[in-house]
Amino acid sequence: MTRSPLDDDRTAQFAWDRFRRMMRWWGAASTLIALGVLAWFWQQFGLISIHFYIAAALGIGVMVMMTGTLMSLLFLSSGTGHDDAVRDFDPDKD
Repeated sequence: MTRSPLDDDRTAQFAWDRFRRMMRWWGAASTLIALGVLAWFWQQFGLISIHFYIAAALGIGVMVMMTGTLMSLLFLSSGTGHDDAVRDFDPDKD
């Protein structure tokens, strides 16, 4: 059976460190994007309601973080060779 490169401790540590680094960047990006959109809302509409701004900031921030998380997991899976190991998996072979 083909083993995943993530079964190796050193490779897995490197991959998860890279994932954490990407998530820090996505956290900063989501904060900046949410603040930018809130500034645009403020410029266009003024103070609508504090609840609107809280909901918009949370909605935008969570959406950007979810997008970043899924994309980072794709990079993690592809970059370590895990995708190839799963693609070549044959349960009948051992």
